[in-house]
Amino acid sequence: MTRICLIGFGEVGQILATDLAGKAELTAYDLLFADPSSPPSRALPNHAVRAGASAAEAVAGADLILSAVTAAQDVEAARAAAGVIGKGCFFLDLNSASPGMKQASAQIIDAAGGRYVEAAVMAPFPPKRLASPMLLGGPHAGALLELAAPLGFTGLTVFSDQVGQASATKMCRSVMIKGIEALLTESMLAARHYGVEATVLASLSDLLPLPDWEATARYMISRALEHGVRRAEEMREAARTVEEAGVAPTMSAAIAQRQDWAAGFKAAHTQTDLGAMLDHIIRKTA
Repeated sequence: MTRICLIGFGEVGQILATDLAGKAELTAYDLLFADPSSPPSRALPNHAVRAGASAAEAVAGADLILSAVTAAQDVEAARAAAGVIGKGCFFLDLNSASPGMKQASAQIIDAAGGRYVEAAVMAPFPPKRLASPMLLGGPHAGALLELAAPLGFTGLTVFSDQVGQASATKMCRSVMIKGIEALLTESMLAARHYGVEATVLASLSDLLPLPDWEATARYMISRALEHGVRRAEEMREAARTVEEAGVAPTMSAAIAQRQDWAAGFKAAHTQTDLGAMLDHIIRKTA
C-alpha cells in the first residue's frame, strides 16, 4: 500500500487519517471541503493528508480507498471513485448501509475494475479505532485482509464471499440494540412521570436479570441522546434492510423516529444520575 484515499473526513475519516499517518501517502475528499468553515475543512491542517479538490483527484493512483460517508452517500461515493479507480484498487465500504445499497456500490466499483469489499463495523469506532471488529464481505475480502491487517486493521474477519450478508448482520443487530435504547427511553420517561421507575426497573430484573438495570438504562438512554442523529440514520438503513427482506419495517421506522427525537435533548446525556437525566428531558418537553 503506497497511497490510501479517504472518502469522507468526518469523525471516522479523521481517526483513519491519524492512525494511518506514516504508513502510506494519504489523500482525502469530503463534500464539505468546499466550505472552508466546515468541521472537515478545519480539521485538515491537523492531519498529514493531501486534500483533493474533487473525489476523482483524491482517488487517482490510490491502492486502497476507504469510504466513510453517510449512508445516504454510500452509492454516490462509489460512483465518484469509479471514474478514476485503478485496476485492482481495493474499495473498503465502512458505511452503515443496507445490503441493497452495498450491492449497488459493489457493482459500480467492480464494473470499473476495482475490488469492492464491504465492512460491517460491529462496535463504536472509538475507542478501538483501526482495531475495531469488522465483518468483511465479498469475493475480495480475503485478499484485503492480508493487506489491511499490517496497517493496523486487526479486528477484521472474513465473514462471507457475498456482498450484503455482513451489512445485514449489522443492520439486524441494530434493530435490537437501538430498539432497546428507544424502548428504555420511552418507558423510563413515562415511569418517571408516574414516579414508578424504580419499581419498573426492579421488575425487569425478574425477567431479564442484569447486575444493574438502572445503570444499564442510564447508559443506553444516554447513547440515544448523544448520538441520536447518527443512530436514527442507521435505523433508517436498518428499516431499508428489513424492507428488502420483504418484512414491513414497522418497529425499525418507529425506532428511527425515537432516536431522532432523542437527539434534541443531547445536553441531558451528561447527567450521571438516571433520574436527573429523565428530569432534564421532562423539563425541556414541558
